[in-house]
Amino acid sequence: MTTYKIALLKGDGIGPEIVDQAVKVLDKTADKFGFAVEYDPADIGGIAIDNYGEPLPQVTVDKCKAADSVILGAVGGPKWDSQPANNRPEKGLLKIREALGLFANLRPAVIFEPLKKASPIKDEIIGDNLDIMIVRELTGGIYFGERGRLEENGVPAAYDTEKYSVPEIERIVKVAFDMAMKRNKKLTSVDKANVLESSRLWRETVNRISADYPEVQVNHMYVDNCAMQLVRNPGQFDVIVTSNIFGDILSDEASMISGSIGMLASASLSGGKRGLYEPIHGSAPDIAGQDIANPLATILSVAMMLRYSLDQPQAAQAIEDAVAKALTTHRTPDIYEEGKTKVTCSQMGDYVCTLI
Repeated sequence: MTTYKIALLKGDGIGPEIVDQAVKVLDKTADKFGFAVEYDPADIGGIAIDNYGEPLPQVTVDKCKAADSVILGAVGGPKWDSQPANNRPEKGLLKIREALGLFANLRPAVIFEPLKKASPIKDEIIGDNLDIMIVRELTGGIYFGERGRLEENGVPAAYDTEKYSVPEIERIVKVAFDMAMKRNKKLTSVDKANVLESSRLWRETVNRISADYPEVQVNHMYVDNCAMQLVRNPGQFDVIVTSNIFGDILSDEASMISGSIGMLASASLSGGKRGLYEPIHGSAPDIAGQDIANPLATILSVAMMLRYSLDQPQAAQAIEDAVAKALTTHRTPDIYEEGKTKVTCSQMGDYVCTLI
């Protein structure tokens, strides 16, 4: 029997509650599909500051590197607002991405049929369903470029530099092409090549690599047009690949189309199989400890882990199918609607388990 070692970074706020439900579902899936899971808990974020004085201690990095993959809850909260900028809980996220070489962020935007009413987009625009995968470069671009402040012509000024090398572009684009090959063989590359030199290099690189994927239909789109098209005609997209800053903005826009931030999973991948899987929502400290958080985004993140890191696609599909079925009758408070059964965080985890 194959045994996978998973590092558990529960984090702060509702993090421990939602991760506990994801573990419950993963254990049930492992029993059904004939593999085993061992867990190695570690601290990140505010709890790590409390216990170690820093948001990402070396012991956590070591545990993550020794694991097959990583499940993360959420970090942050008002308790640590007084921390200096370089020691805030959120710094733990940036540092773990760097430590594990996580350069590719996968953000699916999926509308489950029972939640279509929650989307701000009209039914006739959404169509039968919506399933977009945004592949965002995570460790380069303007967020990591040279920056600073200066005085220019006697007035204060500031600058941030958008820079990408060909190898940085190549590796994220190849992830996107591989993803497109597993889906509908359709890729949209988003840039601002009419203005930015870095985007022109991006587009040139995409065109060159596309020769290695002749089955994939490639479309280039300026970022401003893409932002408009996501709300005008989201069904035209399958896989979107783009830079760090553009991906940050577009993935948040796409998440709103899906209707609920509590349903959205994500994966951050390195060059190998190991990845970090987490919901896109925050730590929600105002509801922490009340057992009312929505665990489904974290549970769906586990499904992504099974598919992309652990080579268990059938187990991944079983979880996704169970979540879809659960939504037809059961809802946590954040997505509750009249006529459904309102359940707690732990009750939702239990119910999903019964459907696997």
